[in-house]
Amino acid sequence: MRLTGKVAVVTGAGQGMGRAIAQRFADEGATVVAVDLNEEAAKQTLEGKSGKHLARSVNVGDSAAIDTLFAEIKQNLGSVDVLVNNAGVGSVDQFADITDATWERVIGVNLNGAFYCARAAVKQMQEGQGGAIVNISSTSAVSGDGPAHYCASKAALMGLTRGMAKELASKKIRVNTLVPGPTNTPMMQGIPQEWADAIIAGVPMGRMAEPDDIAKVAVFLASDDSGFVTGQNVAVNGGSAFL
Repeated sequence: MRLTGKVAVVTGAGQGMGRAIAQRFADEGATVVAVDLNEEAAKQTLEGKSGKHLARSVNVGDSAAIDTLFAEIKQNLGSVDVLVNNAGVGSVDQFADITDATWERVIGVNLNGAFYCARAAVKQMQEGQGGAIVNISSTSAVSGDGPAHYCASKAALMGLTRGMAKELASKKIRVNTLVPGPTNTPMMQGIPQEWADAIIAGVPMGRMAEPDDIAKVAVFLASDDSGFVTGQNVAVNGGSAFL
């Protein structure tokens, strides 16, 4: 098992990609902290998984709450070894209709939340043996397909990754961006069938990704198998975009 002995935090772990990643990590031997606004959903993610896992309801956009969470993790489980910044939100607003509140919410979760979690994790990682951080972006960051505020937040994650990767490499902390294409998650369910058909038509491999397609690559980026990989955008999109 590739993550045995690792303490791994996964945000947005109550459903979709986050749930698949948290479950894969547990199967690979990690002690998982599943973070989601919906604590019951986070608990369900870890049901049946052996080990001393934790499920916590935390708003990643709340800096103080994140610091409290990571202090609890260190006290009860030890220093964090792996962080996956997966929590994300969006909206379908046209650009001119984006309100200040909507902009702040999307940036607050997708970018600020990743920063708050990474900052807290790095403080622990640099005191120990290093670690791995995986920021979940989106092909929307490079294609522009999607609401502008969502695209902006996901593109900013790529810049954050590169800056962190260069600075933290000497401290044995690797930082990479996992860039999914269209993925069959609850966020995608319920959209009109003609939209789904159009999305799939744009994927050369002829389907959306499944959450586990993303989770498998997250395991690779979190494990020593990618020990010389940092600062990279790793696309998992069936050929729908080239980075």
